[in-house]
Amino acid sequence: MFRLSGFQFPDAAARLYPDTPERPWVLEVGFGDGRFWPHHVQHSAQTFAEVPNYLGVELSGVSLLKAHRRLKSAGIGNAILSKMPADVLVREVIPEASLDAIIVNFPDPWPKAGHEEHRLLRVPFFELAASRLKPGGSILFTTDHDEYFEFACREAQASGVMQVETGDPPPAALETKYALKWRDLGLGVHHARFMPTRRTQVPHGSTLPYPETENDVPHAILTLPADFAPTDFQKYTAQGGPGHQGGHTVVLLDLYASLRRDGWVALAHVVEGELTQEVLVGITKRGDGSALVRLAKFGGPIITPGVKAAVGAVTAWLESEGATVTHRGY
Repeated sequence: MFRLSGFQFPDAAARLYPDTPERPWVLEVGFGDGRFWPHHVQHSAQTFAEVPNYLGVELSGVSLLKAHRRLKSAGIGNAILSKMPADVLVREVIPEASLDAIIVNFPDPWPKAGHEEHRLLRVPFFELAASRLKPGGSILFTTDHDEYFEFACREAQASGVMQVETGDPPPAALETKYALKWRDLGLGVHHARFMPTRRTQVPHGSTLPYPETENDVPHAILTLPADFAPTDFQKYTAQGGPGHQGGHTVVLLDLYASLRRDGWVALAHVVEGELTQEVLVGITKRGDGSALVRLAKFGGPIITPGVKAAVGAVTAWLESEGATVTHRGY
């Protein structure tokens, strides 16, 4: 299981699957409790000379643990599971023209009016997928939701980069939890294969892992007021852009006295499009009388424009409390 901080941006199959780097690479979006892939490998044993490298992404932590146990019990070793938004992983982690298939089984249809923008299979995702699939690769989409199926097919055609082919789903798609539920109710499913007709250019963002060099860690140096001793911290919000997807919001939630050093730690909630991170920003007094504001490594934060802005937000709050900034490194 990988956190976002366990990846490189972009990453490579050779690093993620060092024992099987040449095998096909398949991404499953929303793997639920992990039933699809073991069944798919079993059903396709005659098709696969070797089990493809598998990458699964899911938002539910409970599902992540269930799927991990299921794949482990099935003896599938060349599999990586991660908990994060799918479009973040595809945009930032997957290199161009590297996936053989993207599998989407029974995604949340977001059926309420006005919620279409939350659906995965819209024009932006099809454009992104077309840039990350190999020639001959495709998106395999199975759903029980009539309206979402029609919507996804329209969006694929509207993208101008996808050909739509309908047909029967892979047998393993009918063994997932939701497929079994709908089958027991006597209801059917829809299946489509979306194949890129041309490759789009969708660049990776400016996401970076936590720097190995101290000087590269987002930071600021300042002088605190002589009487600085915050006891009544109020939530502080800052917004800006460009961020991960056009803008970011930083909310400083709380301030804690440091247990190890003379200073404090601020908890920041950072939202950039579909990506949300909670990071710690330390405020540490130094021997020369200055104070260092620096992003903490705890939790493996990913360095995005919004995370850099979190350091800036702490610095701005300290300025509002009377601090004088002498250096900004973010």
